[in-house]
Order: sequence, then C-alpha cells, then structure tokens
Amino acid sequence: MTHFITRRTLVQSAVAFATAATLLAAPAAQAATQLRLAVPDPADSSVGQAASRFAALVSEKTDGEVSFQVFPDGILFGKDQNAAVNQLGSGALDGLILASSVYASFEPKMNAISLPYLFADYDQLQGYLSGEPGEDLLASLERFDIHGLGFFLRTFRNVTSRDTAITTAADFDGLTLRTPNNPLFVSLFDALGANPTPMAFSEVYSALQLKAIDGQENPVEVPLNNRFYEVQGHLNMTQHLADSFLLALSDAAWDKIPQEFHAAVQAAADEMILEHDAQEIAQEAEIIAQLEAQGMQVNRFAEGELAKVQEIARGIYPQFEDQIGADFMQMSIAFTAQN
Repeated sequence: MTHFITRRTLVQSAVAFATAATLLAAPAAQAATQLRLAVPDPADSSVGQAASRFAALVSEKTDGEVSFQVFPDGILFGKDQNAAVNQLGSGALDGLILASSVYASFEPKMNAISLPYLFADYDQLQGYLSGEPGEDLLASLERFDIHGLGFFLRTFRNVTSRDTAITTAADFDGLTLRTPNNPLFVSLFDALGANPTPMAFSEVYSALQLKAIDGQENPVEVPLNNRFYEVQGHLNMTQHLADSFLLALSDAAWDKIPQEFHAAVQAAADEMILEHDAQEIAQEAEIIAQLEAQGMQVNRFAEGELAKVQEIARGIYPQFEDQIGADFMQMSIAFTAQN
C-alpha cells in the first residue's frame, strides 16, 4: 500500500477582488515530510503489510504531515540485504524493515535473539524485544547512524522433513537439512546429529523435490506459501530458534522529521508492532491447520525429549560468547530466566 503526502495549499482570500500581492503576502504553506520505506518481501507478505500499516498510522498520527511510501521486494536495494543496511546507515535509504539476523553481520549482539531455545514462548520473546535487551540492541545501532524504532516478532522456526517424524532427539541423526548460511544454524543442527546444508532459498524446493535434501527449517508460513507440503510429509514443531524484524530509519531521515512529530512516529511504530505480533501468533495455528489439510503430519516431541534437545542446543552457546559478547549473552540468559 502506498501513502502519499497531502500538501496544504495557500487559502485564497474570500474577497473576489483580492490581488496577487495579497496572495503573495499570505503565510507560506508548511511542506510535508515524505520518506521511503524499503522492505525485502512482497507487498502482500506479512512484512509488507506491517510496513503499510506503519505508514498508515504515521499519516494518521501526524495529520498527513509525515508520510512513508512503501517499496516492496527489495527494489530499493537490489535485493542485497547487507547492502541495504549500509545504505540505511549512509542515508541512501530513509527507512528499512529487515530481519535482525541480517543486522547480526554488522552488530554481532543481534545473534542473541537467535540463540536456540533461549525463549520458552512468545511472551518471553516479546518481553525481550520490547524490554531492556531490545533497547540495548536498538542503541547498538547508533554508531551506524541508524535510528531503531522497534522489533516485531517472527514465529518460531520448525523443521519439515520428507519421511522422518521428529519426536525424539535421536530423530535428527543423519537428516540432511537445508539451513541459511549462518554459523549459528549450522552449529545447532551439527550438534543435534543432522547434516546441515547451507543453500540459497531459491534452490530449496527443487532440492526437496529431487531428494537432494531431506528437509528444511523455517517459520510455518514458509512451507505453506512455498508449497513445500507437495514434497514434505512432516511438519515437526521443533520451535528451535527465534528471529525478528527490525523497523529502523536512517539518522538523516529521523532528522528530516520535524521534532514535533517524533513522538507520533514512534507511537505509530509501537502500535503497529503490537498489532502485528498478535496477528502473527494467532495466524500460526491457522497455518498449521492448513498444512495438515494439505496432508502434512504434525509432530511434537515425546515426553522428556524436548529437554534433551534443549540441553544439546544450549551446549553451543559458548561457541558464540565472544561474538555476541559475554556480558550481553549473560544478560539475555538472565532476562529470560526471570521473565
């Protein structure tokens, strides 16, 4: 959805014989602030809809004085997500919504969000993203000249597989699973005994179809939207890892917004995030039901097996302590233990 700024025009004198000089003497109209917001996914995707909702709320809360035009499909940054972060910091992009895991290439502390089994449920994840840890992560972007407005969640990632139902820790043994090219993902599945295989997402369906890999892992909307149910028999509710999206502006764009509207723009971000998170969580159950209707078997860990998987997964934390930072990692673990 695209939002355009309505410019206020000079009001002509009610007197029919008003002269041009009178019009020139009238107060000048205040120019509205127009900004562009880039997202990596299609306009009708969850991220695209979140961007459009934010844009609508900004327009509403600033009476049209500030607006964002949404550009989907990564067209403003050539679909190069790392380049997008650089462009945001330089001011070449006004605004950007991108996964926090992409930002981890620039700020390693962002990897903490994706530590496997750090969060027991969505309440913990939301509390973390909106609480002190999330504020710390937003502040860490300031050195890149990026102004973070907030995080919104993605649903937990789950493993799909062709023939194997994953209900025990041992069921991972020998499975060839596609993962993103991220050391944290690879280390997790290696520790679980699987064969993690980094691969471009565009290649995943054909690799599953040709049986070059046994499965993949993603939030549940991915196998639905990409028809993986045609080549995968099992949806395994492993819920092994979290991710989030970050809504941010360049410092240059934030400075373009008149000070009087800063609070309104932040309020628009906060409201969108609350709405989006509630919707995402509610839709997860509906998507699982749709995958079942398409013939996928939904599996959950047998009693006592989740604890075994969690113990193995948390065993990789020390590998990433230096990268994330020991203090922030301990802060993250302590936060989830207390909330």
